[in-house]
Amino acid sequence: MSELDRPGGELPLTEADFEAYRQIAEGYPPPAGYNPDRLIALRLVDPDPYTPGAFIPHDPRAAAQGLTTAVLRDLTRLTEQVAHIPALERLAEHFDPHRLYGGPGSEFLSTAALMNARLGEVGAAALKEFLSVQPGEPADRDPAILRLGVERTRSALRRGVHVRSIYHRSAHEHDQTREYVSAMVADGADVRASDMPGPRMVIIDGRHLFIDNLVIDGAEGNSGWHVFDRAAVAWVRGLFDLFWDAAERWQDLCATREASPLSERQLRILRMLAAGYAQQQIGSRIGLSERAIAKELRLVRHALGAQTTYEVMAWYGRQQVTRETPST
Repeated sequence: MSELDRPGGELPLTEADFEAYRQIAEGYPPPAGYNPDRLIALRLVDPDPYTPGAFIPHDPRAAAQGLTTAVLRDLTRLTEQVAHIPALERLAEHFDPHRLYGGPGSEFLSTAALMNARLGEVGAAALKEFLSVQPGEPADRDPAILRLGVERTRSALRRGVHVRSIYHRSAHEHDQTREYVSAMVADGADVRASDMPGPRMVIIDGRHLFIDNLVIDGAEGNSGWHVFDRAAVAWVRGLFDLFWDAAERWQDLCATREASPLSERQLRILRMLAAGYAQQQIGSRIGLSERAIAKELRLVRHALGAQTTYEVMAWYGRQQVTRETPST
């Protein structure tokens, strides 16, 4: 038991303790009603065996040295105990060996800078695969950030990392994004495009997952989570494969766009009509007003020489059949 564990041995000393010690050191009894247990526990005073109610003062420097020695002894004992913890944890593999725990789960990265820094750090150490989904409408980005992304991708490809990315179909009509993706494809990355709604994510080596923040209210817009629980990352990795299988190869999209008289936005509207959405429902789903949707459909009818939207959808259906029918 250390000096601090003994009754009355707590620190710090109170003003009453200081005053009682002063009086005892000057040869007077402590103030009436004062409990001297704290001073006794710290070896600052001892009861006078020959004078009831009186106390013998001791040198505080000796008491301080004794307390320091006791604390250092306790710290040494605690350090030795901590050193045994890893050995105890190793025994866990023998308890319920059929159970497998994914380990610690995730870390919140509260700013875009922290997300980018961690993503860059983990991505630079990728060994097998780098998977990403960018489902949102494309937007102009800082050229320096784009160059950094291109260099990261090229560096990963040079290391033999399999890079697979899914972009929104409209990315093909955004000059900056199209050039960036085309550079990735030229360097050996596999890229596909999809108009399916889905979460933005990055998965690295099946062990690291980066996702947007949906937990902390009021956090910065581009904050997010670095998830490293094995079970969670593996589950999302399977989800990525579902999105990948449903997406279209970037090269095929390029060929389709070159042969089509319609823009990607117009084709997207037709895909949603074909999926059963009413014209009034489409605008809110793709960020356009009803008036803009009506205008795009007028342009589609003009481009195809059609009089009605029914004729347009018949043309679209024939295009789909042609694309899905293998050539002989």
